[in-house]
Order: sequence, then structure tokens, then C-alpha cells
Amino acid sequence: MDAMTNKTTMDMADPVAFYGTEVASRLLLGTAQYPSPAILAEAIRASGTEIVTVSLRRESGVAKSGQSFWQLIRDLGVRVLPNTAGCKTVKEAVTTAEMARELFGTPWVKLEVIGEDDTLQPDVFGLVEAARLLTRDGFQVFPYTTEDLVVAEKLISAGCEVLMPWGAPIGSGRGLNNPYGLRSLRAHFPGIPLVVDAGVGLPSHAAAAMEMGYDAVLLNTAVAKAGDPVRMAHAFARAIAAGREAVIADPMEVRDMAAPSTPVMGRALLGS
Repeated sequence: MDAMTNKTTMDMADPVAFYGTEVASRLLLGTAQYPSPAILAEAIRASGTEIVTVSLRRESGVAKSGQSFWQLIRDLGVRVLPNTAGCKTVKEAVTTAEMARELFGTPWVKLEVIGEDDTLQPDVFGLVEAARLLTRDGFQVFPYTTEDLVVAEKLISAGCEVLMPWGAPIGSGRGLNNPYGLRSLRAHFPGIPLVVDAGVGLPSHAAAAMEMGYDAVLLNTAVAKAGDPVRMAHAFARAIAAGREAVIADPMEVRDMAAPSTPVMGRALLGS
């Protein structure tokens, strides 16, 4: 599939900016768990994404065991968002981010500080502390967080200019577990780029996030573990574009009662 088929006129005219960098695609894609490097490359092209996440654990600056993977990403011409995936302490996350900046040559970092093994829920206390340390050191932090409003405020105060609340536990495919919380976050921080990150399983989940007014969606497992990752990547690109266009179109308000869509004036009345 030609990735350019995902780029409608609306997409090109409606970019999203992260730390001053504009991108046309509102789909961010992870790079783990794909059946092969070739399928990964095809899925990235089909998605039209301009940003991919990469865990430092997939690279090795000494043994160069990950250099073929890194070359593949370079050849695709996409931006890299290094990820501190799997880090459980502030020190581990900060050290991993520093190594990633040296290896990938970018101040961007997707910051994860995991606090619970079963749900992979963020340790929001460690997350805020790590974000403060990293932004002070010149990093541009994309924090993987919850939809908690207080945590969001503290992350912004720590220097984060993007927030990435989870939709559901990582890899669960459950979609948007707390629509009320996600809508509240969007309403409270209208000027902050918000990216739904984790738990998205279907294109309809991604479209729903965009219809809430979110700026982008980041996902990995839903594409990588699909029977046809390339086709699924294309489906997600179309769903996200549709959701964004729906928001711009100003959807109708939800009503409790029916409202006829066909005018009733002038209809024929039959006598008894």
C-alpha cells in the first residue's frame, strides 16, 4: 500500500506540533514485536506515521547488535522517539534517557516509570520526579501517564509540553477504559498536545480518542500482533484521520430524546 494514500488534503493542512516540531500524521507507531523487519518497514509506510518509538534495549552501542534495526529506521526517514520502556525507578529512567539521547541524537524521550507489574501502570510520583530532572537537563519529555488531572498539572509544572495518558493497560487492546477521565483531561488542558498511549486495540478505539479532541494516538501491539500488520496499520491511519476530521466538522450534540430527521410539516394525513 502506498503510504501517500493516507495523506488527505485535510491531513496536510492540519499538522500537530510537539515541542515546536510539526508533523502531518497524528499516528505514532511502536516498533516492537513485528514478525520481521520487512513487515515492520511495510507497516510504517502503510501507516503514514512520521514518528516511531524505539526502546533503548533494542540497540547496543558497544556490540552494535542493533545497528541493522537502526539503519532500517533511518532508511524510512521517520523521527525517532526513544522510550525508557521497562524502567521502574527514577534513576533507571533518567540513565536510560541519557543513553538514548547519545545514541539517537535527539532530545525527545518517551518517559516511562512503571509502578505495577500486572497493569504496567505508571508510577506517577517517580514519573514527575524523572520528568523534572530530564527537562532541567534539556530533554523534551513525552510522559506516559494516567488520566489523573493532578498528575497532569504536576507534569506540566515539571516542564512537560506534551502528555500521553493511557487508554488502557499496555498491550491489553481494551481501548479507552475511562472515557470520562480522558474527556476531563482534554477539557482541562485545551492548549497541551495530548496523545492517547497504550491499550488501543482497534481502529474504532483510535477514532474515538480523536473524536474526543485528542491530538494523536500512539500504539504498537494492535498493529504488530495483527494477522496482517500492514493492512492494520493502514486501517488505523484511516480511522485517526476520520476521527480528526469529525472533530473539525463540529459533531452534533447528543440528545436524550428522538428528533425527526425528516420534516413532518406537509405530510399526508389520512382520514378515519
